[in-house]
Amino acid sequence: MHFDSDTMTKGVVMRTRRMPVAAALAGIAVLAVAPSAAQGAGAATLGRSVAVAQQVSIDAISHQAWNDLLARYVDESGMVNYRAWKASADDVRRLDQYLATISSANPAIEASREAKLAFWINAYNAVTIRGILREYPTSSIRNHTAKVFGYNIWEDLLLHVGDRTYSLSQIEHDVLRRSGDPRIHFGIVCASRSCPRLLNTAYTASDVDRQLDANGRHFFAQPGNFRYDARSGSIRVSMIFSWFGKDFGATPGAQMKRIAPYLTDAKARQLAESGTARISFLEYDWGLNEQAAPRTASGR
Repeated sequence: MHFDSDTMTKGVVMRTRRMPVAAALAGIAVLAVAPSAAQGAGAATLGRSVAVAQQVSIDAISHQAWNDLLARYVDESGMVNYRAWKASADDVRRLDQYLATISSANPAIEASREAKLAFWINAYNAVTIRGILREYPTSSIRNHTAKVFGYNIWEDLLLHVGDRTYSLSQIEHDVLRRSGDPRIHFGIVCASRSCPRLLNTAYTASDVDRQLDANGRHFFAQPGNFRYDARSGSIRVSMIFSWFGKDFGATPGAQMKRIAPYLTDAKARQLAESGTARISFLEYDWGLNEQAAPRTASGR
């Protein structure tokens, strides 16, 4: 989740066909990464440049490799075992190979709405994970978002797709938000605790609508993202609605009506549907969405 200067307030930034493994290991340059930000990094480019004749529709892209990695390193709460993932050179390489695979997509070729939605959400999340693995150990993605000089993961970590590269900022703002589907905010994950849950399965064309709806319900069920007081008629909601509320509706009342179907509490849903609730925003936790380190035999 990336934020530009227009979304800053009070000093707080608002915010394939599966590549055969043998081919990937036979000299394909799947990753070109500059040194870590701590070493004075510049931009980094993920994926690979693919000849136009070899590019395919987004409909043809398989996300099975990404699905397998998520199942291995992400728990049901969306927390990531970055420590174990970075320790596995094979699985870091598998992530690079997946990114190289999705590079073969050509967004200009006709594809279904569902396939495009799943593709770009998976791309955003996979690039974010790769960026965190590049910097790990780290306590927050915000440690790698220089505002003026230096490396900014949202702007400088690029992914080849078709005949161009995309930053995380471009994937979010120029592609996903322009789809007109505000549910993308339930799917893209900026590696932070207040983000939506990172699913431990890949988004797929056949299931993306159900997945986003389910993750929306999960998101608003968390007290760090949504709270209400029926007596005072007030709602406290994620800062995502301060930054990107217009994606859900022109007014706060319209925005609450838009999210009402995702509220499982009947009184909360009724208040949101009224369109008259007083709205305020909850503090955003930028801490890394990392699984707790395993306890040692001594209990420490």
